[in-house]
Amino acid sequence: MAQEHQEYIQQKVNPILENLVTQLLLERPEHLAPFMIKWLSEHAKTPAAAGLASAAALTEGVSELSELKSELDRLQEEVKQLESEVGDAAPDKKAGNADDEEEEEEDEDDDCVDDMPPPPAAYLKAGPRTSVSAEAYGAWNVVKEFTAPVYAKSDAQKARINAVLQESFLFSSLEAKDVAIVVDAMQEKVVEAGITLIKQGDDGDLLYVVEEGQMNCFKTIDGEEKKVKECKAGDAFGELALLYNCPRAATVSAHERCVLWQLDRESFNHIVKDASQKRRNRYEEFLKSVPILQSMDTYERSTMCDALAGKSYNKGDVIVKQGDAGDTFFILEEGECLVEKVYVAGTPAQEVMQYKRGDYFGELALLKNEPRAASVIAKSDCKLLTLSRRTFKQLLGPLEDLLKRNASQYN
Repeated sequence: MAQEHQEYIQQKVNPILENLVTQLLLERPEHLAPFMIKWLSEHAKTPAAAGLASAAALTEGVSELSELKSELDRLQEEVKQLESEVGDAAPDKKAGNADDEEEEEEDEDDDCVDDMPPPPAAYLKAGPRTSVSAEAYGAWNVVKEFTAPVYAKSDAQKARINAVLQESFLFSSLEAKDVAIVVDAMQEKVVEAGITLIKQGDDGDLLYVVEEGQMNCFKTIDGEEKKVKECKAGDAFGELALLYNCPRAATVSAHERCVLWQLDRESFNHIVKDASQKRRNRYEEFLKSVPILQSMDTYERSTMCDALAGKSYNKGDVIVKQGDAGDTFFILEEGECLVEKVYVAGTPAQEVMQYKRGDYFGELALLKNEPRAASVIAKSDCKLLTLSRRTFKQLLGPLEDLLKRNASQYN
């Protein structure tokens, strides 16, 4: 991706998306699209629209931008000092010519705070700036070798934690082996009734899964503390601080004696973030090799990578059964499958074709809302990538005509 594209995403897109995702996770609306449209219309205003805000909010906004400018200047000075210490860029700067200085001035202009989008209204009301950032690595922050900790648990406890993780978007896309590592890395924590475990605004480096008891979440709204959520057995909380490296979004207290399982930031970063990125990169490279998807642009393919879920089958497993209702689209990542079809009820099924790596199936039931037209059986151990009906419709709309023409192979 071109440097200017990366800068645009980091400076313009990420601040809005991070705040939007944070609000989605806090409120968990049933209907996403209307909620997102409403949120964006209220919080991601243009400078002209922002001018309609109250004078007090504008004053706070100016103060906010001033703080950001000051912090940016301070960070730039720290970077220059660190570069000088490690001997990276300082010599080059001294030996640079007029063209280098001009280019540096252009880069500094690109980083100007004036170009940044106005902070959301919720942040202006909140007072001090809420920091959202990611881990930065360089000569002064080197990625270290990591070995995940292992804390003893019973098989029943592991099963309960695993079930909770599978329901969380943070962990649902992980491979089984990575989920097992996360489960092993979680440590038991007992919280007595009335104890405040998390305080809104504090830094956070742990997420929690509730095994027993009830934890109540409170947020300060218009100066009044209100209960916004109850976390009971099977629920997880505290993930926002790890996902966005931001302060706690709510205060969490024990309604009764609770048994929790906690995961630290370092384990989360090395296991969850790294595994998700590797999985995404693998999927993206694979999708480029699928002929039917080669007409997708980079953004569409990237979006599809985030939506795919992996599933494994053993040799002989029936993946799709003729006559069943269909709500999943499949792409064969590894292995081989065979397709069988019964043409006349009561007669043996006939093999009509085989699938290999890169082939897809299951689209006919989704396109026409009809039962499965044939059975698909794993000829060998297989790995498949799947899309739900809803995601399939959203992502593959432009390919619908081509998929319909190819669907004649089932007739």
